[in-house]
Amino acid sequence: MSLRHFRSLLDRHPDKAFQLRLPGGGSVPESFHITEVGRVRKDFIDCGGTVRTQESCLLQAWLGGDDDHRLATGKLAGIMRKAAPLLPDEDVPLEIEYEDTLISQYRVSEAAVISGAVVLKLEQKHTDCLAREACGVPEKNATPKASACGCGPSCC
Repeated sequence: MSLRHFRSLLDRHPDKAFQLRLPGGGSVPESFHITEVGRVRKDFIDCGGTVRTQESCLLQAWLGGDDDHRLATGKLAGIMRKAAPLLPDEDVPLEIEYEDTLISQYRVSEAAVISGAVVLKLEQKHTDCLAREACGVPEKNATPKASACGCGPSCC
């Protein structure tokens, strides 16, 4: 989900509850707070030598022990407006950071309005080789070549 789509969703449903669904079907407890809204920029070089930049908008969800707290979409829209000068281009992906047993960052796979709430369904992020051709790593779902190398001095 892009930042633009998220803002539009909040603006279209200002009086709804806001909920987060974790991978596997569980939910972040409804008493969570959004404690940070920020721009995350990552400048890096991949294993094939290509310099890359990735940007996203990251919302940090936190449980504060105040079990009666509920975050409404209108309040979150206000927080997003305050953060607007810090945020990247609106076409960047929205990600959610949440600590359960570990601090994890999730992508938003879909959004829906369900039973009076805007619900974001979260999915796990995965690592990948961004220089598959340079490393001789077959594309996902491709049949491996007999000559394909594994990790080594010329590969990742």
